[in-house]
Amino acid sequence: EVQLVESGGGLVQAGGSLRLSCAASGFTFDESAIGWFRQAPGKEREEVSCINNRDRSTYYADSVKGRFTISSDNAKNSVYLQMNSLKPEDTAVYFCARHLSSCQLKIIMGSWGQGTQVTVSS
Repeated sequence: EVQLVESGGGLVQAGGSLRLSCAASGFTFDESAIGWFRQAPGKEREEVSCINNRDRSTYYADSVKGRFTISSDNAKNSVYLQMNSLKPEDTAVYFCARHLSSCQLKIIMGSWGQGTQVTVSS
């Protein structure tokens, strides 16, 4: 059973940093593609980053490029999102989810974690 659990959110001031973790289980991690998404009240869910674990290629939304870094640790079956230079507009619930086979394809239903709240104060 595919399961992903997010952690690491919190309250920080603008310009601060947080490191989010996504612990994965129930699938072959080395061949997976895992994305980080966020959703703020009144806004559509947005994918901010994704990593293809097979080749470690990555994707970043323009809104976070240069500030966020996605990485994976095969030994821990975990994906991380290092968030630096945080802005108030980064405030959202952050989720991780597994793509079908690559970052370009749709999310596998039921793979969403519970999410972790990130709040950035001005």
